[in-house]
Amino acid sequence: MAEGIEAASAPLQVLLVDDEDLARARLRRLVEACPDPAAQVAAEAADGATAAALLAQRRFDCVLLDIHMPGTDGLALARQWREAGSAPAVIFVTAYSEHALDAFDVEALDYLTKPVRAERLSMALRKVRSRQPSPSQSSERRAPAPAAQALLVHERGRVERVPIHEVLYVKAELKYLTLRTAQRSYIAEGSLSELEQHHGDYFLRVHRNALVARHALRALERAPDAEWDELWWVRLDGLEERLQVSRRQLGGVREALEAVAKVQKQ
Repeated sequence: MAEGIEAASAPLQVLLVDDEDLARARLRRLVEACPDPAAQVAAEAADGATAAALLAQRRFDCVLLDIHMPGTDGLALARQWREAGSAPAVIFVTAYSEHALDAFDVEALDYLTKPVRAERLSMALRKVRSRQPSPSQSSERRAPAPAAQALLVHERGRVERVPIHEVLYVKAELKYLTLRTAQRSYIAEGSLSELEQHHGDYFLRVHRNALVARHALRALERAPDAEWDELWWVRLDGLEERLQVSRRQLGGVREALEAVAKVQKQ
C-alpha cells in the first residue's frame, strides 16, 4: 500500500514540445510552480522528430504540445501517437483557438491558449492526475506491456512475442519479415506499412524494404558507387551490419539523427 501511495503522489512527468525557446521557458516555470498537482518538466523538444525520439525512449504522464511547428505539426504528432496506441495524455498549448475541434478529434485531454494562465494549467494537469490508477490499482502499473507493444514471431514451430523496444530493425524479404534485435534475428509475418502505421513513433523508414528503431540510429555514411553514383548507409547501435538508405528517405534519416543527438545531450 505504501508503494502505491508514493506512486500516486509522485510529480507528473511532463514533456514540453514547442519550437519557441521563450514559450518553453515560460511553460517550464508554470509547470514547476504548479502546487496541485505537483509536476516537473522531464524533457523538452523543439520539433516533432525530437519529441518522437523522446517518447520512444521513456514514458511521460503528459505532453504539453504546440500545434504550429516546423516539420510535423502538433496535430499530426498526436494523431500518430493515438494510432500507434502509445500516446500519453496530450494537452495542446497554442496561440490559435480555431484548432480546438481538431484537437479533440485526436482525443486531446485539454486545449490551452497562450498566454497560459497558471490556474488553467493546474486544471488541465489535474485531469491528467485523475486519469492515473489509484493506489489500489498499483498492481496494474506493474503489469506487462500490452500486446500492441510486442511483435509476433515464428520460432521453431511456435509463435512468440518479442518486445518492440528490443527490435533494432525490420526488413522485408520475399514472403516474410526479418526482425533483428541485438542478440539475434526472427521471422515474422505482416508488412512494413502496417508496422509503420501502428508504430511510427518508434520505427523510421530508411528504405522501401526496411524500418529502423529511431533510438538506435548511430551514423549515416556515404559510399560512392560507380553504377549508382553514391549509396547511403545507416549504422545502428549494437550491430555491425549496415542498412541501405534510399535517396527518398535520406532527409528523414538526417532529421531523426539530429533528434537523437539532441536527446543524448539532455
